[in-house]
Amino acid sequence: MKILITKDTMSEIYLDAVKIRNKVFIQEQGVPLAREIDKNEAYSIHFVLYPEDHQAAATVRLLPLNSQEVKLQRMAVLKDFRSQHLGEAIIKEAELFAKQQEFREIRLDAQLTAQSFYENQGYVTYGQVFQDAGIDHIHMKKEL
Repeated sequence: MKILITKDTMSEIYLDAVKIRNKVFIQEQGVPLAREIDKNEAYSIHFVLYPEDHQAAATVRLLPLNSQEVKLQRMAVLKDFRSQHLGEAIIKEAELFAKQQEFREIRLDAQLTAQSFYENQGYVTYGQVFQDAGIDHIHMKKEL
């Protein structure tokens, strides 16, 4: 397994991330394309996990908010690769990267169906449930 990182929105790594997000968010969950691919693509750090067979299987992006905080977004694992702990692996890599860049906190907006997954990774909830793209979410954060 390897995890590759890019800021280059013209790279193969980024295109692999978009393919995963297309399958998970647009095709499976019905999120509109215009909402999924947003103005923050070029400002984000994109992570893609490749298992041994070299097919891209999971992705996440980090969007710096300021010098102390970064937002974890667009976390997705292809259906055929779920329940293999790939989500945990890619989040740990993103957290390590954020820590190395001297960020102190990671924030995220979790779909309610994924809340317990993030809690198991050490994230805590705050605020009220809200809707994003017609899906219930909750704010979460973790100190690094």
